[in-house]
Amino acid sequence: MMDEKQIPQVRVGIMNEPMLDVVFNGEYRVGGAACTGEHHMTCADGQVLWNGQRYGELLFEPVDADAASFTLKAVTIGVSFHWKRQEDQTFKGALHIIVENDKLTPVNVLSVEDYLLSVISSEMSANASLELLKAHAVISRSWLLAQIHTEETVHRAERRPDEPGEMMDTPDEQVKWWDRDDHVNFDVCADDHCQRYQGITRATTDKVAKAISATWGQVLMQGGALCDARFSKSCGGVMEEFENCWEPHHHDYLQARRDGKDEADFPDLTREDNAAEWILSSPSAFCNTRDPEILSQVLNDYDQETKDFYRWKVEYGQAELAALIRQRTGIDYGRIRDLQPVARGTSGRLYRLRIVGEKRERIIGKELTIRYALSPSCLYSSAFVVEKHDVDADGYPAKFVLRGAGWGHGVGLCQIGAAVMGAQGYDYKQILLHYFVGASIEKRY
Repeated sequence: MMDEKQIPQVRVGIMNEPMLDVVFNGEYRVGGAACTGEHHMTCADGQVLWNGQRYGELLFEPVDADAASFTLKAVTIGVSFHWKRQEDQTFKGALHIIVENDKLTPVNVLSVEDYLLSVISSEMSANASLELLKAHAVISRSWLLAQIHTEETVHRAERRPDEPGEMMDTPDEQVKWWDRDDHVNFDVCADDHCQRYQGITRATTDKVAKAISATWGQVLMQGGALCDARFSKSCGGVMEEFENCWEPHHHDYLQARRDGKDEADFPDLTREDNAAEWILSSPSAFCNTRDPEILSQVLNDYDQETKDFYRWKVEYGQAELAALIRQRTGIDYGRIRDLQPVARGTSGRLYRLRIVGEKRERIIGKELTIRYALSPSCLYSSAFVVEKHDVDADGYPAKFVLRGAGWGHGVGLCQIGAAVMGAQGYDYKQILLHYFVGASIEKRY
């Protein structure tokens, strides 16, 4: 066990842009020189151009870590998702400017516990119930440390950080996934790809600080190793298994379970008939709620723009869908004849889907690839059934209707379900062990 002086540091990549506008709110030091106020930086010939000089990298460290902060202008949040937008964000800790792909990447360097203060307030409302905040503190800490210390994680995939997640790419099939291993020069990014981290931009509360203090250093473990704890907004009624979204490896603590009191009461959603019946109905589950007070605990302002998440519907005309798939996949299928389910996971989420077009057909996966292909941003989830309307004599529908379930990948903790559990009187340990089967909660430092 670490003592308090050994709390690990985390490196968070905030953005990757050709130029940066930074405001230092308080005194920072770079190479021994003082730095305050507004600064503009650009990338030139693979180096950082700042104040007329070129640098391979720059490290700005606060003189007073408690009082100083820095602001990055026009940070894009919700990358590739339907709530994408830009905002100015303010951060505590050090700022490390590096060059990646001929662009500048600002990396925030701070302690894990300071990082959690922001993550909990960025992922959900800082006014959520105390038990929900405690549960999320343990999950976020576990997931983060699992990424920093991958050799200690239960059954991490045997893949180098510089290898792509793609596992199959042929003319007939493309199956790929995205995971945090894409990051080489920092531990995690600041967006939904990893965990939402928006510095001190999101107002934190004494309740968040209390939740972190009450769970200080606590993590989820199994078999003496860190759990790779995952979470999403809404599982849609049943939890998904890890291997259907990422590396082809099963984690015993990430099991298919109903998100309700009777955890074993759900059909085999890998079967198409069961999945269709499940998705087209609205079965009871912790996350099947429209209670505005509970939802406001999990959904920040821009998340609350999404009203229908437990069950949802998206419609496309023939020309619209054909153009969308061509744009999103880079492949011209011509007119779309069908979207055929090939393989579903334990929550009914598709991880292999066949696109049948006029010019060609191809299977795509895993779940996030499918979600990207069928939306201008990102479909709520890949748990959907396809309805075809007004099919012409040649077999081409005039309209496609996708009726779906859940929001996100559905693996691990269901944030809305956990909020309902907290409102119903479950404590944070009961919440965690509902979603992470057979795990233990242990103090890391």
